[in-house]
Amino acid sequence: MRACRNTWAVVLAAGDGTRLATLTTDPAGNAVPKQFCSLDGGRSLLEEAVSRASKVVPAERVYVMVSDQHRRYWARMRWAMREANTLVQPTNCGTAHGILLAVLAILARDPFARILFLPADHHVRDESALASAARTAVTRVGNEARGLAMVGIEPEEPDPDLGYIVPGRMLAADTYAVLRFVEKPDPARARELLCAGALWNSFIFAADGPSLLGIFRRRMPDSVEAMATALARADSARALREMYATLPSIDFSSAITQGSEQSLSVVAAPLCGWSDLGTPKRLGETLRRLERLSSRTHMHSRLPSGAARPPAFINLAAQHARLGPANLGSTP
Repeated sequence: MRACRNTWAVVLAAGDGTRLATLTTDPAGNAVPKQFCSLDGGRSLLEEAVSRASKVVPAERVYVMVSDQHRRYWARMRWAMREANTLVQPTNCGTAHGILLAVLAILARDPFARILFLPADHHVRDESALASAARTAVTRVGNEARGLAMVGIEPEEPDPDLGYIVPGRMLAADTYAVLRFVEKPDPARARELLCAGALWNSFIFAADGPSLLGIFRRRMPDSVEAMATALARADSARALREMYATLPSIDFSSAITQGSEQSLSVVAAPLCGWSDLGTPKRLGETLRRLERLSSRTHMHSRLPSGAARPPAFINLAAQHARLGPANLGSTP
């Protein structure tokens, strides 16, 4: 069951993915952003994310945020993206500006929008479990005063490379107030956080559009005014390019969510095989889990039979096997 009307989704696909560059460099020496790569020879991570969003909202309400500097990659995947719902950033100026652009564009079409944001470069084994948590998050921002609902993942292990959300009092079933954020704790602190019931921060979140815009106006008033003015101009594409050339790079988490805990809630998603594939180590762990699952069920990821779609630019599993853990700085 999908979320109600006035609900939209934005797949965030404008990042550079530099942390995985050792695995995503093509034969010409170009570091391909990982969202345009496949995990194991099937669909690209971007396509998987669009499909993930479509489990929560109708496909016609799924936006995709891309960067003009990656046009060579996403242009070959246009069949997976609706042209009217493709937001092209002139350049990547941090997640805060990308999310602000999406909020302004969607509110122009639907002033009462609730918006689900999903990164384009994650892997999820149990999509139905994550979709259920995402729908709950969308419902929460519509029914409660808190304008943002994060999706926190039940941790599988104390990973010091991830961010954590420490939940506070229970607000509803599987939903809690946000007590605080902890970014990349040391291993001992990560173990303490797990014992305290902390959740992995997936950077998947739902927001009441007007409420989120209000937070932006308080935290980044100059950016809101400049971007809204550029979008209102007849030559908005040119105005947006000129405006982006003056923008600093601003991270959404540090600029918007941290310090706004009183406006946030977190929905706890169960163990669902989630990974942000952020490092060669985590990619390797994900591939090994998939290999064990495949050997038990004889399931293999592949394009649908008869599909005439171009393949993803890089097969991450093949690259990982070719380079080996020793060259990637990870353990086997």
